[in-house]
Amino acid sequence: MDGSEERNWGPFGRPLFEDAAARSLSRVGVVDIGSNSVRLVVFDGAARSPAYFYNEKIMCGLGAGINQTGRLNPEGRVRALKAILRFQLLAKGMNLPPLTAVATAAVRDAEDGPDFREELLRETGLHIHVIDGREEARLSAQGVLLGWPDANGLMCDIGGSSMELAVIENGEVGRRVSSGLGPLKLEGMKGGKKAMRQHINDVLAELAEEIGTGHKRLYLVGGSWRAIARLDMYRRDYPLTVLHEYRMAPKTLATTLKWIGKVDLDEVRSHTGTSSTRMALVPTASEVLKRLVTTFRPKEIAVSSYGIREGLLYEQMPDRLRQRDPLIEACRFSEKKDARMPGFGKSLYAFIRPLVAHEPDARRRLVKAACLLHDVTWRAHPDYRHEVCFDNVTRANLGGLTHQERVFLGLALLHRYKNSREDCRFEETFSILTERDIQRAETIGKAMRFGAMFAVNEPHKVASLNLRPKRKELHLTIKSEAAGLFGEVAEARFQSLALSLGANPFVTIKD
Repeated sequence: MDGSEERNWGPFGRPLFEDAAARSLSRVGVVDIGSNSVRLVVFDGAARSPAYFYNEKIMCGLGAGINQTGRLNPEGRVRALKAILRFQLLAKGMNLPPLTAVATAAVRDAEDGPDFREELLRETGLHIHVIDGREEARLSAQGVLLGWPDANGLMCDIGGSSMELAVIENGEVGRRVSSGLGPLKLEGMKGGKKAMRQHINDVLAELAEEIGTGHKRLYLVGGSWRAIARLDMYRRDYPLTVLHEYRMAPKTLATTLKWIGKVDLDEVRSHTGTSSTRMALVPTASEVLKRLVTTFRPKEIAVSSYGIREGLLYEQMPDRLRQRDPLIEACRFSEKKDARMPGFGKSLYAFIRPLVAHEPDARRRLVKAACLLHDVTWRAHPDYRHEVCFDNVTRANLGGLTHQERVFLGLALLHRYKNSREDCRFEETFSILTERDIQRAETIGKAMRFGAMFAVNEPHKVASLNLRPKRKELHLTIKSEAAGLFGEVAEARFQSLALSLGANPFVTIKD
């Protein structure tokens, strides 16, 4: 291959998206050798919204002590080798193409990094691609764009031995920098906490001068940031424990960081599902984050579950694929894989769309997603389908969704299968929404409930809905040849839909 091909294909050594029109991704495995953890992720699913088919992490601590010795942690080397040997066997068992392996700060900085790479190649047959700091920043920022297409702000990726920053503007990655502000490098600094804090301030001042301040949103990538976000959720008793797109105001985060300095982290660790190894880094990471927010002054802080691994996939996506909506693509993939009648979601959306014709584009997008997903949990027990729908959507690995949108989508699907939400075990989660949005989600759910019952194939071709809000009227016009479809159950569901809209129902049979 020539140089340009190698650059485009990156560490994979092959194109992953040869067909820009492809809707699904060929299964691919990535080994990420970080300063703190070594992880295998196998991606599958929708091409624009890859899902985790397999995900395993070992906290090896390769970068532990590197600041003092200049070398990789010997115990970490042994554990990493064992983990990667296992990953190779797992990949063979999954019939995967050759794994792609990337390494970041610890391996690139350690004097024995080259020796470790040779050992891995010799023992596992895996060639390790070492990514430099600026490239790591770029890939992590692209990972944010994979799950967050409209991202604009400053991406900050913290690992064990480094911290990267990158500006994201209008779908592009701009200025980027790398620093040694990883917790493993900062711990044990001479001079104690006072010297460490001064060092953090000095480094951040240099980074701010190079990359600029005042970015509207700060996107946090990395395990230490996610651990802090979980603690913020725990302290606030936040009802939806999904990290991706979790948002924090600077003042709220400052309160949490102050609380972290006082609370017994070992005591709260079990409530957040954080490993002891990860939690041990939280106090140092908190010091960095506190000064990071003070220095760059974002208006909002948001957590991204996507980073360098997803950025590697995004790197290969042709522009045509990048322009697709990751939420809609994931929903289409799910419908094709799990629905009783794949393709019906499109027809259902066309049928109920008149009810949301004057809604903003963002709301119609959610309605379309709900229609695509309306039947993917049909195998669940009828008594629990409404709960399975809500639980799946609100906790699914989906990009391009705020927490409010997750709950709206879940609630609409809940009402697809159940009229009432009384005594629902998810009631606390509904508090994320306004009362008006709760009512709108109920209406969308009841519209899907009626449409899916009225006709099992292309209801928009045999009937039409027309909402006249000023007159408080809901009209259903049915072609004469389809009049028999409007049976007792369909009529009851139409009445329920009209009631949720506060409208009087009218039915017309058209010759």
